[in-house]
Amino acid sequence: MDSEHTINLCYKVKGDTLPVDHGFALFGSISKILPHFHSETRVGLRFIRGRYVGNGLLSIKPISELVLRMPSSLIPEYLSLSGKSLDISGHRVDIGVPLTKPLIPATALYAHLVTTKNGHNEERFKQEIVRQMKGLNVRGKFKLGKRRTFKVHGKQVVGYSLLISELTAEESIVLQEHGLGGRRKMGCGFFEPWRPKNAI
Repeated sequence: MDSEHTINLCYKVKGDTLPVDHGFALFGSISKILPHFHSETRVGLRFIRGRYVGNGLLSIKPISELVLRMPSSLIPEYLSLSGKSLDISGHRVDIGVPLTKPLIPATALYAHLVTTKNGHNEERFKQEIVRQMKGLNVRGKFKLGKRRTFKVHGKQVVGYSLLISELTAEESIVLQEHGLGGRRKMGCGFFEPWRPKNAI
């Protein structure tokens, strides 16, 4: 993927609440509107952010966004999401008009949730992260954060938050483009510039 042509397509969203664990449901809801999304391998998705209000729910704030990361050549295929309503586990989310934003290099990147095969085993998870980073020619140091779980087809999948530091600008962009681990269309492996407020 050419780093010059990878962008974030950011849609404003409106709604009341959303489950904290919404990655799989969001993937399914988008796939109903855009069937090609189900088999697309070049697009990553970021969890919709909000304020935790208890009972496993987030309040969707005025600045909440649906963010899809993709090659710019794919933008036309996703513009039709604008104006649609998503049913995410019984919660309605209305999708607004998107803006494109470039990837920004940073020396440290953070992902809220990264999953790998056999990720429930911490040592095997670390080994797989090392292997994938080498495959991308990305050096830097990584630090595991919170162990997290989320549901896929009713089964609990284990992952971790991940902070990767001491990156060059080129490594930073490559890592944002490709991510680490699987389930990128369900919100996993989505790296962004680290901010201290992010809880690792």
